[in-house]
Amino acid sequence: MARAFRVGLTHDFLSPEGKLVYQDIGLDLLDEAPAVERNFLEAHPSPLRARDVEGLDAVISLAPAWTPETLTGAGRLVGVVRFGVGYDMVDVAACTAADVAVAITPGAVNRSMAEAILTWMLALGHRVLQKDRLVRDSRWAQKAHFMGCELRGRTLGIVGLGGIGRTLLELVRGLGMNPPLAFDPFGNPTEAAALGVSLVPLEELLRRSDFVSINCPLNARTRGLIGRDQLSLMKRDAFLINTSRGGIVDEHALVDALRTGRIAGAGVDVFETEPADGRHPLASLENVILAPHAIGWTHKLFREIGRAACTAVLSLSRGEVPSGIVNPEVLGRAGFLEKLRSRV
Repeated sequence: MARAFRVGLTHDFLSPEGKLVYQDIGLDLLDEAPAVERNFLEAHPSPLRARDVEGLDAVISLAPAWTPETLTGAGRLVGVVRFGVGYDMVDVAACTAADVAVAITPGAVNRSMAEAILTWMLALGHRVLQKDRLVRDSRWAQKAHFMGCELRGRTLGIVGLGGIGRTLLELVRGLGMNPPLAFDPFGNPTEAAALGVSLVPLEELLRRSDFVSINCPLNARTRGLIGRDQLSLMKRDAFLINTSRGGIVDEHALVDALRTGRIAGAGVDVFETEPADGRHPLASLENVILAPHAIGWTHKLFREIGRAACTAVLSLSRGEVPSGIVNPEVLGRAGFLEKLRSRV
C-alpha cells in the first residue's frame, strides 16, 4: 500500500485558539483526495525550523520564512506552495538545492488586488479620508480647502505589468483616463500595445503619471527601486500606491516626500518591517492611507488562493508538476524527479 502524501499548513492559518482564521481556503480539496493527509504545523516560528517540515511531502506556507537551515529537514519534501504570489520570504535557491519545487498561486489575487488599487486611486484623488475628518473634527467650513481630483484626464503608471497590473488596466477602461503607461523590463511591447499600454522607462513613467501603482515583486533588482531620486521626478499632485512589498519603496524618502508636499499622497499596504503600527512615521501623515498588508483581502480571494494552492499540492501528490513553479530549474534535478516519481 502506497504511503500517505503528507501535507503541512503553516500555523499562522490558525487563531490563538487553534481555529481556522479564514472562512474557506480550499481544504475540502485535500480532505476529499485519497491518500492525502493534512495537518497544521504545531508552532509558528519564522524562519521555519528543520523539525517543522521533517516528514512532510508538501507545505502550504502563509507568512513564515524559509532558509537553508529549514531545508535541512526536507528529506522527502517535494514542494513548497506559497499562499499568494509573493515569495521573497522563501530562499528559492536553497529550495532548488534541496530538490524542492516552489510554487505560487498566480491569477488568484488579480481581481481583488486590482479593485483595491482602484479604490485607493479614487479615495486619494477625492481626498476621502481628509473629508471624513472634517466632519469628525467639526471643521465643516474648511471643505473648500480640500478639493479632490477626478480620474478623468489623469494618467496611470503601472510598475510591473503582471496579472494584477493587467487586471487594473481592464478596470480603469471607460473612466476617461489618458492612455496608461507601464514600466516592466521583461514586458513585451507587442503584448503591451494589445493591452493599450505604452512601455516606457521608469523615469518617464514617474514624470508623466498622476497615479503610480507598484505591482512588481521584491527581489534584488527591485529593492529600493523607488527612492528619493525617483520620488523627486513625480508631479507634485501625483499619488503613489504600493500594494506589492515593502522594501521596493524607500520609506524614509516617501515620508519626506509626503511631508514636504513633493507628492500629493500615497496608499501603502506593505512595509519594510511588518507588522507596522501607529508609531510608524507614515501613520502621522494626513495625506496617506495605510492598510496592514490586507487591502485586497476578501473571503473570495482567500478561497481562490486556497483552492489554487491545494490544487498545486494535489498535482504534486500525483507526481505531476504544478502550475506556478518559480524555480523551473528544479525540474532538471535528478533528486527532485526521483521524489516526484515516487508519488505515483
